Amino acid sequence: MAELVASVPARVLAIYAHPDDPEVAAGGTLASWASAGSEVHVCICADGDKGSVDPATDPAVLTRRRREETSAAGRILGVRAHHWLGFPDGDLDNDPALRAPLVQLIRELRPVAVMAPDPTAVFFGTGYVNHRDHRAVGWAAIDAVAPAAANPHYFPDQGAAHKVELLYLSGTLEPDVWVDVSGSIDVKAAAIACHASQLGDAGEWLRHAVRQRAEEAGRVASVPHAEGFRRITLP
Repeated sequence: MAELVASVPARVLAIYAHPDDPEVAAGGTLASWASAGSEVHVCICADGDKGSVDPATDPAVLTRRRREETSAAGRILGVRAHHWLGFPDGDLDNDPALRAPLVQLIRELRPVAVMAPDPTAVFFGTGYVNHRDHRAVGWAAIDAVAPAAANPHYFPDQGAAHKVELLYLSGTLEPDVWVDVSGSIDVKAAAIACHASQLGDAGEWLRHAVRQRAEEAGRVASVPHAEGFRRITLP
């Protein structure tokens, strides 16, 4: 039987690559947890400066717009704060330059749970390859949590060690837990719709698409709408 997550972490740090990734990957869960009293923090590693295929787009203008869109989406979800690392799109690697600020943020915020993309998910069917930035951030977040943030000998100048209890990996091909987002699915759709630079005037089709995807996960979890994760409980 599918396991539904019953507990709500007191503080969660969601680590994602691009400005719209948290809403798309786990907006229902973040909204549900925030509504239940969780202190939700979101770290965006890249600026979203390449989030357009129009050669005439000014990356600096797009970056500013995407930060505004992210702030609006965060207000809808109930995000306590956004934390921007400022890397250009496509320049993310699982290296010390990325892990160091992640370790520092984990040690500053001291979250119970960290959420990030599942970096092992590469091919989605025959029509989509997971963005390399998603994979790089997923691996960097995992390595920043375990062992780095918990071990004072890793990045000793980045604050006192902190042990994260739970990792939730979204966008996984192997979910083992689900969160009931039936009460927050429309909030998720509204938050995603804030990213107009990526979606244009999405309208009703977006709400339908978001609900349809959550209904598929809900059938596995035996609830109307759900989001699935690979969960790691750290010893």
